[in-house]
Amino acid sequence: MSDFNPTRRNFLQAGAATGGFIASGHVLPVGAAGPSQPTASPAAASPQYDVRLRVNGSEHHLILDPRTTLLDALRERLRLTGPKKGCDQGQCGACTVIVNGRRTTSCLTLAVMHDGDEVTTIEGLGTPRNLHPMQAAFVKHDGYQCGFCTCGQICSAVAMLDEVKAGIPSHVTADLTQAPQLTDEEIRERMSGNICRCGAYSNIHEAIVEVAGERR
Repeated sequence: MSDFNPTRRNFLQAGAATGGFIASGHVLPVGAAGPSQPTASPAAASPQYDVRLRVNGSEHHLILDPRTTLLDALRERLRLTGPKKGCDQGQCGACTVIVNGRRTTSCLTLAVMHDGDEVTTIEGLGTPRNLHPMQAAFVKHDGYQCGFCTCGQICSAVAMLDEVKAGIPSHVTADLTQAPQLTDEEIRERMSGNICRCGAYSNIHEAIVEVAGERR
């Protein structure tokens, strides 16, 4: 048995010899048999689920991959492009829809989790000829600029007023034993999950205040 001598000189000599061997063409041609390598097995097909969604008053049966988000089901399968894919992390609120009366960031929830649920998008709130009061208020007060966040802002605002009406407190509600009052601070806190990168917050606030006043 030869002695192993891990000196720098021996290492360099071995490296030079290996390089010369490769340069001389003593390598296996393409397709030649070599040491057996494990082959990757094809990925197993993902199971598909039958999901029933009632969207904007109409019932839809969809066959979906269980990993499909509610946002992708709405946009890609039902062609409802009101909810926008902004951050895809639940931080901007552009994808906000109303599920069973509660606002939901649709990019963070799976469609299969909402089998049988009632989903409302901006398309289900009103039409160009018959605007929802919140839509009309946004138009009146210029509550948008580029419009990318507007659908999520409106859905969030509509559901937010229903939360206040139901007596659901926020992080700034002063007295949890009393019904929350829709102060400016309450509106800002409750709408803080919807980002407007154009900065139309004051106009959005005015639109919400008008609709809230009409409801009162």
